[in-house]
Amino acid sequence: MAASGVELTIVVPTFQERDNIAPLVARLHAALREVAWEVVFVDDNSPDGTAEAVRAIAHSDPRVRVIQRVGRRGLSGACVEGMLSSSAPYVAVMDADLQHDESVLPEMLRRLRSEALDVVVGSRYVTGGSTTGLDRYRLLLSRVGTRTAQLLLGIGNLHDTMSGFFMLRRAALEPCLGRLSQQGFKVLLDILVSAPRPLKFVEVPYRFAPRQYGSSKLGAAVAWDFAVLILDKLVGRVVPARFLLFCLIGGTGVLVHLGVLAVLRVVASFTAAQTGAVVAAMTSNYALNNAITYRDQRLRGRDFWRGLLSFYLICAAGALANVGIARLIYGRWAIWWLAGLAGALAGAVWNYAATRLYTWNRPGAPAGD
Repeated sequence: MAASGVELTIVVPTFQERDNIAPLVARLHAALREVAWEVVFVDDNSPDGTAEAVRAIAHSDPRVRVIQRVGRRGLSGACVEGMLSSSAPYVAVMDADLQHDESVLPEMLRRLRSEALDVVVGSRYVTGGSTTGLDRYRLLLSRVGTRTAQLLLGIGNLHDTMSGFFMLRRAALEPCLGRLSQQGFKVLLDILVSAPRPLKFVEVPYRFAPRQYGSSKLGAAVAWDFAVLILDKLVGRVVPARFLLFCLIGGTGVLVHLGVLAVLRVVASFTAAQTGAVVAAMTSNYALNNAITYRDQRLRGRDFWRGLLSFYLICAAGALANVGIARLIYGRWAIWWLAGLAGALAGAVWNYAATRLYTWNRPGAPAGD
């Protein structure tokens, strides 16, 4: 047991879950009577006052804490931050929507205490489990995501790879920290794939209940985050997943450039048409990167236009780097395709690094949905 006297910390990431806070705390008290526990709500600055609701309970209940994150969002990052705020030897993660069955927590803890396990996963897909709380669309996403992770990431012996309800030893978490992607919403999958050694796990069934208050966060954007996580786990140790997305979007910019050039050259000089096509391609690239590559750091309002200006300036410098490197290599070896490829790569690396540093990496930047 930790020096604080807390054996188990339950981490609950939240965004607009105010009405679920009090019922969840009451359920934890009822389920964990024989356990020294605490609950840490990690709230992404919910506009509905979720953090304030937690503080109101915490005033009279020392087992309840809140971390209010301003300027950043993301379920995986919130879970990691909550786990690192604790000194307990065991850490659990569950949702605030009352769909995870808190009565299973004692069994999870018992298995970790008594068996040589690293992780206990709450599973909807083993005998005794249930997906009652999933509608057809969410069930389809869950099934597809589970199968995708099993096939691509080599964890086919885990039935519920998409589970957001699990408990693990702190000793199993710490070696993973430097490798975690913190992309998307499935931190369990991130931990399992990032571990330097295969983690020993077991699944315990639970019944996934219907949501009572608030609305589900699962949608197309979350599915996209999952795809980015898979991509990062497959290639992230060689090439950052964001860089690949940045380059793919750059490829669409070439198509935008050619399309605009084809239209403008009919009504303007080639120089004017080319200039318009360059601006259109940069604008398209910026908008798509803001919506996709940096969805979790999306710029809005005045910040959107400030970011667009910085993107223009950085890409202009990237174009100079492209030409300069290409000329240098062509002048030395006179191989046109090698010079062109090296110049394009230099420009892409510069654009990615500089925009990541100056366009989408600001303290307090509004986060994506």
